[in-house]
Amino acid sequence: MKNYDVTALGELLIDFTENGVSGQGNPLFEANPGGAPCNVLAMLAKLGHKTSFIGKVGKDFFGEQLKSAVTEAGIDAGSLYMDEAVHTTLALVHTYPGGDRDFSFYRDPGADMMLTETEIPAEQIRDSRIFHFGTLSMTHEGVRAATRKAVNIARESGAVLSFDPNLRPPLWKSLEDAREQVSYGLGHCDVLKISDNEIQWFTGEEDFDAGIEKLRGQYQIPLILLSMGKEGSRAYYGDLRVEVKPFLQENTIETTGAGDTFGGCCLHHVLKYGIDGFDAQKLTEMLTFANAAASIITTRKGALRVMPSIEEIEGLIR
Repeated sequence: MKNYDVTALGELLIDFTENGVSGQGNPLFEANPGGAPCNVLAMLAKLGHKTSFIGKVGKDFFGEQLKSAVTEAGIDAGSLYMDEAVHTTLALVHTYPGGDRDFSFYRDPGADMMLTETEIPAEQIRDSRIFHFGTLSMTHEGVRAATRKAVNIARESGAVLSFDPNLRPPLWKSLEDAREQVSYGLGHCDVLKISDNEIQWFTGEEDFDAGIEKLRGQYQIPLILLSMGKEGSRAYYGDLRVEVKPFLQENTIETTGAGDTFGGCCLHHVLKYGIDGFDAQKLTEMLTFANAAASIITTRKGALRVMPSIEEIEGLIR
């Protein structure tokens, strides 16, 4: 038995999300804890799983805020390092009508980029059933080497590897560099969570099924989860293709964290059934649950601190 259900590595940052205007007509921003890997862990912790995070923030006001938020969410922060010299990474999130977003990052450098190979906690990774990672920890050489070391340890320990590209074009020197690192992740995962725009970008196929087929021809990924926003989601597993419609909300505020919430709920079902234990019914159950949770998070500001409970998710499904 392993002590951790899921360990994730990657970025932990502050999402400054728009929250009205001042009396002078200036936009007001709320400092929400964010970062895709920790959002995934927060959802899993809310569902009762033991989780841990590997990453780095600055030894500053925002870093302290993030460390407190991670701990409050029930995530083990023993491998969250605080950099003395580099500040916590910041992102300004502009939300459009309908909930879509645009990001501006303050990360040149940011503390999340400063994680090194020597800081990778090998025993913690070996003690985890699932290891989850993305590409923001592969944008620069040092943190990229740290990520690859962690992936190798996880693979050798028999952990299930979970990957979410979470493409953010402004953070890459070039999209060719991004493509190379996404390809690495695709070649080292058992569970892939990918969005509709990411599959189109990576494969060049407008049709999602054609894109997935192209991807599966190159990479042997047992379970692929496709999030399609207002169109719902799909799961591809062996010869199975299952699609579930979304739970659309009239009171959607923004979509920040919706994909991470979806991904966390899918990993909840991987823990429940095992990577080899799915059939069409279980895939439908997983996607329905994940779609409902993602729908709830779109009605809230931020994500990490406001993940829905299992009762809320099941209530929406009913």
